[in-house]
Amino acid sequence: MHIRTIDWKNNKVRLIDQTKLPQRLAYININKAGDLCRAIKMMQVRGAPVLGAAAAFGVYLGVKDYHGNSWRGFERKLKLAGKYIAASRPTARNLFWGIERVCHAAKINKDRPVFMIKRAILDEAKMIIEEDKASCRLLGFYGAGLLKNKAKVLTICNAGCLATIDYGTALGVIYAAKDQGKKIKVFSSETRPLLQGSRLSVWELCKKGVEVVMIADNTASKLMCDGEIDLVITGADRIALNGDCANKIGTLNLAILAKYHNIPFYIAAPKSTFDLSIKSGREIKIEMRRVGEVTSILSQINTAPAGSKALNPAFDVTPHQLIRGIITDRGIIKPPFLKNIRDTLLRKECV
Repeated sequence: MHIRTIDWKNNKVRLIDQTKLPQRLAYININKAGDLCRAIKMMQVRGAPVLGAAAAFGVYLGVKDYHGNSWRGFERKLKLAGKYIAASRPTARNLFWGIERVCHAAKINKDRPVFMIKRAILDEAKMIIEEDKASCRLLGFYGAGLLKNKAKVLTICNAGCLATIDYGTALGVIYAAKDQGKKIKVFSSETRPLLQGSRLSVWELCKKGVEVVMIADNTASKLMCDGEIDLVITGADRIALNGDCANKIGTLNLAILAKYHNIPFYIAAPKSTFDLSIKSGREIKIEMRRVGEVTSILSQINTAPAGSKALNPAFDVTPHQLIRGIITDRGIIKPPFLKNIRDTLLRKECV
């Protein structure tokens, strides 16, 4: 089954509504920046790479109805649109990267008529979609070499088709290995509180014909102890210069367990997830979400007494010391990360 998470159709952004999965595959069509911002906040669209494209389209929706003729007036509107979309979720680097991409496209066309600047923004957003499709397949190719036939891989959250345009990062490695004829078994952590691992990853892995077993988050240590896990691969939402990686809450738990059991732990992310402006994970802003997500099951069944206090950070940061390598669309980056991240990303951009 071919899954395309986001697209531009009939002058609207077309998204898979991920809050409806796995019960049904539903789409929403958006033509207003406010509606797209809400879709991001509500996680109807989620996953760092696809948020880059969503944010880019969001900026376009925020400026498409501007009727002035001057660059100065348009630039004010552009900055407001970018700031508005940026406030939707704070951790994913790709979201900000997407905004920066389309704003840069506007600026280099500032001497053209406004309608042409708008077209440049839309074209750049569409280009982000095409680039993501290519980069995820490259990433998958590099990562597939790490997987032997009949490998058993543990992952968390959803870093597959639904987190990208149509392929995936951590799950893209699985799909690439499958395409090479390897049989891979995936253990997918349910990923409390919003269950992206069970609702989304298991759904798409089944659709792709990959053997998958869903587990409760606290089952991982037993599987590792029993020798059932060969490799851990997760996605990332922001990667610092030293290799510290922010990802869905619970990723750090898996990294610590993998280190104890001497199981290789890998991060899979495209170059757009790297934030070379920050030196370490201590500088990554962690999104705090509403406590109702923790005190209920998908906001439907309360699992704690009314008024209970709760804490709901959406992400944690895995220190680079626990990471065997970072699988990217530029190859696999290995320690020492501080040197190799800079060398790999900056050197190859100049080729």
